[in-house]
Amino acid sequence: MNATSLAQPFVDLHRAERGFVMPNAWDAGTAVLLAEAGFAAIGTTSAGIAFSLGKPDFNVRNASLAVTRDETLDAVRRIAAAVPLPVNADLEAGYGDTPEQVAESVGLAIATGAAGCNIEDTDRATGALFDTAEAVERIAAAHAAVRASGRPFVLNARTDAFQHGGEQGLRLAVERCNRFLAAGADCVFTPGVADATRARTLVREITGPLNLVVGLNESASSARALIDVGVKRISVGGSIARAVLGLVRQAAIELREQGTVGYAKGQVPHGELNALFERAWARRPRLDA
Repeated sequence: MNATSLAQPFVDLHRAERGFVMPNAWDAGTAVLLAEAGFAAIGTTSAGIAFSLGKPDFNVRNASLAVTRDETLDAVRRIAAAVPLPVNADLEAGYGDTPEQVAESVGLAIATGAAGCNIEDTDRATGALFDTAEAVERIAAAHAAVRASGRPFVLNARTDAFQHGGEQGLRLAVERCNRFLAAGADCVFTPGVADATRARTLVREITGPLNLVVGLNESASSARALIDVGVKRISVGGSIARAVLGLVRQAAIELREQGTVGYAKGQVPHGELNALFERAWARRPRLDA
């Protein structure tokens, strides 16, 4: 199985009548566990990758602490090699301000074996949205890079309009999403909406497949409920990674304060993990990228 043969099914998932859930991994081990659960595709999470490197994620005040493009691509490559599933790469804002830099990042992600990628419209240096025209130009450049590769690939354009748009967030999100789709995006992503009411409005007003994320700041959202109103793709961002780190913190507190290991009750048996990862390695190498 190679990168191209995995990418076309990923494209097809976005064209299917009913949506799908795509959980997010941050390393090869988590990708294998998620694949074993039976999902059709896996995304990477910039937050999970950052935290696994001991680095902060998003709006990093000290630029020297930010995850680099090379670090992200290394993680994407390991994840894509570990599972026989399409992998969507979280490329943050494309690791560059210019359309040319964004296009280069997309081309490099394709070379890792990724079947798709996210490109955000927030300037990581300032924390503000790129001007609409500039954001559209960046997506158009990413689309051109996909076409130049000659491979099937899903370009997911993310807008942070709900974080920056205030009361006008929904209107701004719809406007930006539709312009991104016209510029060549295959799917659009609007973090900040996890309820069926607003999701239904977005589905009605946006002219292409919609990606929403659950698990960011709420725990009661239902991926199935969002899919029922027409959302095409549901991801979970860094929520699984943060939950795992929450368990690490709880385990540390228990050990320090009580000297007990109650946290170990939910662990996956050692032999089961060994067998799982042996099967995963038996499938490698799978990419002819």
